[in-house]
Amino acid sequence: MAKQKIYDFDAAEFLDNEKAIAEYLSEVFANGTDAEVKRALSDVARARNMTEIAKKMGVSRPSLYKSLSDDTRTEFGTIRKFLDAIGVKMTVTPAKRSVSVAA
Repeated sequence: MAKQKIYDFDAAEFLDNEKAIAEYLSEVFANGTDAEVKRALSDVARARNMTEIAKKMGVSRPSLYKSLSDDTRTEFGTIRKFLDAIGVKMTVTPAKRSVSVAA
């Protein structure tokens, strides 16, 4: 039997347009943990050119890497600048809740 080669999945390979990026980030923001959100932002940065994004944000490339690493607390302002730099915006929708009727 021939050995099958298994490749690591890299989401960055599939983030080749704004719509794919927006859908990916929307899903992760809606259902992911904080760590998963940072990982998703890092995926997008790798897909869209980390150096160019850092330049648009007004930070250095190493600073952007550090902001997206697991061992740092990323400020919300940094996330907003990141989203502006990649050309997407965040929207807020009501959370789905069960409706209770008072008797």
